[in-house]
Amino acid sequence: MARPYRSVLYIPAANARAMEKARGLPTDAIIFDLEDAVAPAEKPAGRDALAAALAEDYGPRARIVRINGLATEWGGDDARFCADLDGADAVLIPKVDSAADLDRVAAIIPDLPLWAMMETPSGMLNAPQIAAHSRLQGMVMGTNDLAKELNSRFRPDRLPMLAGLGLCLLAAKAHGKVIVDGVFNAFKDDDGLRAECEQGRDMGFDGKTLIHPAQLAVANEAFAPTEAEVDLARRQIDAFQSAAAEGKGVAVVDGKIVENLHVETARKTLDRAKAIAAMEG
Repeated sequence: MARPYRSVLYIPAANARAMEKARGLPTDAIIFDLEDAVAPAEKPAGRDALAAALAEDYGPRARIVRINGLATEWGGDDARFCADLDGADAVLIPKVDSAADLDRVAAIIPDLPLWAMMETPSGMLNAPQIAAHSRLQGMVMGTNDLAKELNSRFRPDRLPMLAGLGLCLLAAKAHGKVIVDGVFNAFKDDDGLRAECEQGRDMGFDGKTLIHPAQLAVANEAFAPTEAEVDLARRQIDAFQSAAAEGKGVAVVDGKIVENLHVETARKTLDRAKAIAAMEG
């Protein structure tokens, strides 16, 4: 079963209390942030605090460390730190413009899977080669930085983002990589968050990055199969198997044709539901 990434919560790596609290939060994954969430003067202390935190048990939660870019004065130290770090599952690289950015980090960190922040116009245009990188495991949409680069206005329908979101989604799906949506900044607006989560789920994202624990319940619900979807998936599989036993190539469920491709989707729905149940259990 594939690990779920419905909710991916950013936690400042310099905040020991927040990292401790995150061990009990219902999040599928944690991004321990050494980049934007840590002030320049606190970068070394942030690495020390993170090493201590990752010595503790985070249960089934995926532990992803976001480093500073190698072009910054802290990026090289961050990468070397991660190369020897115990307890991390992956390293997230900010502002990935091309596969060459992944190569440079991969040369320093030989073992951990890499994730890419997709937040620049160059990243959008080079998404296929980034997604094809052999060390890449996942992609994270950085919609705040992308909006800054585009000089776009905020819209609830995210129209200015759709081209970039779509390019990255296509690239990730073509190469079998995890891809999670960008953050929703108004952490007290549950209705707005729910609408954006539903949009992301409808588009095909695996989950959403979050800035506050209060957003977890909405994201976990939105990116999990509903009871109705699970029930339909089971009935589609049963009906198709019965039809196949009678030598038929298609079945009918709820007045709609069910073919092989629908059964494949149905099996993925059930696998996802099982993976979520295992995570929560």
